[in-house]
Amino acid sequence: MHSSDLTIGQQVASALLKVKAVFFRPDEPFIWASGIKSPVYCDNRLTLSYPEVRGLIEQALADAVRAHYPACEALMGTSTAGIPHAAIAAHLLGLPMGYVRSGQKDHGRKNQIEGRLEPGQKVVVVEDLISTAGSVIEVVDILREAGAQVLGIVSIFTYGMQKGLKRLEESAVRNHSLTDFDTIAAIAAQQGYIAPGDIQKLLAFRDNPADESWIGGTL
Repeated sequence: MHSSDLTIGQQVASALLKVKAVFFRPDEPFIWASGIKSPVYCDNRLTLSYPEVRGLIEQALADAVRAHYPACEALMGTSTAGIPHAAIAAHLLGLPMGYVRSGQKDHGRKNQIEGRLEPGQKVVVVEDLISTAGSVIEVVDILREAGAQVLGIVSIFTYGMQKGLKRLEESAVRNHSLTDFDTIAAIAAQQGYIAPGDIQKLLAFRDNPADESWIGGTL
């Protein structure tokens, strides 16, 4: 299948796999900051080192902002992984850009929001990936408290976990991801990174991360 025949989600998934930004490791699980043990790890920072992949992703993020948030007046990146993607996408869109620190500075002006944010300004948050959505919701809350009108989120990848989906719903914020866990799993099987029968194991983890029965399995 030619790349032109793939959806943008499939193209991004294929690109992430190609540059080894997605790892599958069931026998020696990754441990996320949230404490979840995962057979999968997605490191979107690697995409910055590959101009072709970077160009695909940044143009797709810019296109997503245009399509889903046409009223957007500025992009705000999450610290730190969302910052470069927000900067490049904002450049493509000709929009202002800033970012939100994970904690307030203890010197200078002690800003938590970097870049100019006007009261009532319509902003879109740029995130690299969403799992349980805790960190991106924190950024949304900080921006709202500062007077911004948060139109929504654009992200490169989402696991589609129920906890994350629930948090987004409770915060009344939309997210549009370029690709998702189901697409990554399907493309990985199609391209030989995993066996087709392993897709269900991956989706079982996604649907219930607390069930660690996959650990030590043969993915």
